[in-house]
Amino acid sequence: MMILWKERLIFLAVPKTGSTAIEQALAPYAAISFQGPPQIKHMTHQRFNRFIRPYLEKEGVEDLTLFAVMREPVSWLGSWYRYRQRPDLEGHPNSTAGISFNSFVTAYMMEGERPEYARLGSQARQLSVSRNKVGMDLLFRYEDMPQLCDFLTERIGKKIELAPHNISPRAELELSPRIRSRLMLKHPLEFETYESIRRPG
Repeated sequence: MMILWKERLIFLAVPKTGSTAIEQALAPYAAISFQGPPQIKHMTHQRFNRFIRPYLEKEGVEDLTLFAVMREPVSWLGSWYRYRQRPDLEGHPNSTAGISFNSFVTAYMMEGERPEYARLGSQARQLSVSRNKVGMDLLFRYEDMPQLCDFLTERIGKKIELAPHNISPRAELELSPRIRSRLMLKHPLEFETYESIRRPG
């Protein structure tokens, strides 16, 4: 999470949505940057509202714009799947080596105890203000990064460009229609939220 004090911008960093590249591009303009463990760096909307927003408002910071990037849900899972195929994870319970993408997504949808390699959170849950409501001021699609860069350039007054970071290994990511349908039924808020994001133009 980053706070751009002058611009009244708050960036919530969702994992696997280019957050590292965004943070590096915004670092020169950030008054506060949370770069600690994942639960701090990737703070949820609800935790921000509970712990950070009251402090900022007490200090007279108003008109805050809370923004984040969301990735197409299957692509987001694919990014985690590829990330966990790294050679340095071989033999670790988090590794997806030797596991098909269909099996990975099926494990992610399991009720109860999931395999370690499929223990992931949820983009919609991180962005939600309540159980079934995403309440961000602005959401951008990962697949439309130029729109985000244009917004930041206009708001900051400096050209903002993103450099690639944390590129994962290539892998086969074809998901069967049956499993995709199950995923959409299991996690409807993920797909509904992504589809609701306004596209450029």
